Amino acid sequence: MKIGKLPAEMLNKNIIGKIRVKRPEVLVHSGIGEDCSVINFGNDCCVLSSDPITGSGSFIGRLAVNVSCNDIAASGAEPLGILVTIMAPESCSEEDIFELMNEINDAASIINIEVLGGHTEVTGAVNKMVVSTTAVGKGPEGGYITSSGAKRGDYIVVTKSIGLEGTSILASDHEKYLEGRMSRDQIENAKSYINKISVIKEGVIGGRLGVSSMHDATEGGLLGAVWEIAEASNKGFELYEDNIPVTSETRNICSIFGIDPLRLLSSGMMVITAKDLAPLQDALKNQGIDSSNIGRITGCSKRRVIIKGGQEINVDPPQNDELFNIKFDK
Repeated sequence: MKIGKLPAEMLNKNIIGKIRVKRPEVLVHSGIGEDCSVINFGNDCCVLSSDPITGSGSFIGRLAVNVSCNDIAASGAEPLGILVTIMAPESCSEEDIFELMNEINDAASIINIEVLGGHTEVTGAVNKMVVSTTAVGKGPEGGYITSSGAKRGDYIVVTKSIGLEGTSILASDHEKYLEGRMSRDQIENAKSYINKISVIKEGVIGGRLGVSSMHDATEGGLLGAVWEIAEASNKGFELYEDNIPVTSETRNICSIFGIDPLRLLSSGMMVITAKDLAPLQDALKNQGIDSSNIGRITGCSKRRVIIKGGQEINVDPPQNDELFNIKFDK
């Protein structure tokens, strides 16, 4: 099997399709494109999301905190805390675990969440540090947003730019390889993208405005996130390549490694669908968040395309992330 997330068809057949119990308290169940579960607790609802960090050798503590909390934010809820599971290889030291927890606690402090507990062990089952977090959030009953709410005619808006997480990881993990292929300033700029991966502000704004859907663009990048919204909503989409924001650092790194920036890990970019464009972009701008209108949701679920140079190109379901497809010159 290929490295990365299971394809949607395989996920439905072997994972989601095997879930038998559906509790009435659960408002949002497991499904393709739904990163969060929502549980009714009376006046409030509890929002839960879980994610591992496996593709990065750098920033794993910071990524582990932000990736799962970003999913909570994509539901328009406030993240309150995380449970952390650390699987450490036999080659690690006590200092490695100490430094990892410092990074996790620093990241948690920035976004004001508590580390609620978890599990830590050294195991021969892994050959590098693996960190998985489960984030817990709170929101008003009926006030949550799902990936399945996109409506025909909605605008598709993205914040910041694509590939932020993947660019930062590649620049940090392969810094020596990039030297001589990129300028020192570009490498440092690319590494600094790790500071932009939180989308909690975007989630609060989207929740307040009642947008139709939100999705944090993680594995599979922009195209994966938009495809998952469309799949969850049983809709189609058209994207306009010229409108998609991509920095020169991301473009250069993707060119060097022979990968597609549109399918590269993109935590830090929120995909939002909304009926009204101006109020959303104005609210984002007021918080200092750049945004771009990159397309529309369409009614035909079989038409999922990106328009390049006047031509429509079909967008396939997300496969493994481009982070796992990098190529090196001999």
